[in-house]
Amino acid sequence: MLNILYALLIVAAIGLVAGVLLAVASHFFAVPENKKAKAVRECLPGANCGACGFAGCDAYAAAVAEGKAQPNLCIPGGPDVAAQLSDVLGVEVSVDKPRVAYVNCSGDCDAVGCTVKYDGIKSCKAANMLYGGPELCKYGCVGCGDCVASCPVGAIEVVKELARVNPLKCIACGACVKSCPKGIISLVEEDVAVTVACSNKEKGAVARKHCMNACLGCKKCERVCPEGAVKVVDNLAVIDYSKCSHCRKCAEACPTGRIKVVDMRKGMI
Repeated sequence: MLNILYALLIVAAIGLVAGVLLAVASHFFAVPENKKAKAVRECLPGANCGACGFAGCDAYAAAVAEGKAQPNLCIPGGPDVAAQLSDVLGVEVSVDKPRVAYVNCSGDCDAVGCTVKYDGIKSCKAANMLYGGPELCKYGCVGCGDCVASCPVGAIEVVKELARVNPLKCIACGACVKSCPKGIISLVEEDVAVTVACSNKEKGAVARKHCMNACLGCKKCERVCPEGAVKVVDNLAVIDYSKCSHCRKCAEACPTGRIKVVDMRKGMI
């Protein structure tokens, strides 16, 4: 019986000593809390999307508090977060116009044929390594959903082998832009009136042979634009939104409908 008591006393003593040592260590080695970083962190949405260029909201908040990062890099937070950060930091924080991701492609399975049957892992990057993907159009969406997997808010889905973005969910973090091996996803301002739903740079006849929805590069859009906002570069229409007046004449003139009138506030595009 005494042996059991001795064992309990020894264990209790060890626990007491360890507790005292931990208390002393926590006192002398404690990292002081950065109250400014905490206040900044409370303003952030917590998406941890990486759009700011940091690993997450905690890292970004610490960098802002230490003056190592600009306070206007939280794209998902938008004007609301900017206003809160202005109060916390005591400086004016301005943000760009809200943006959304847009897939510059219309090549769904009805418009694009296939050269081979791809039966590998379901990854755009993997499929793209096999002669640029199974589709005839080597500029278009592969459709395996790397962008879907990368989106932290579920704003993208693949419909008929073509990625589509729901702008009402999109936080413009840019994760899908980075994940696309074709580089056909871009961030555009939410209030744009027209977009080019194609990325094919082949000449018109060849482009249409590979995709029925391809841009012809005919320059009709270029000729009707009163502001000179549309130019055909490498057989593909390109819009300079800084010049665009939202007249939509380019969309009306486009014979293939690849310049599309859009309203990002109405949902899936």
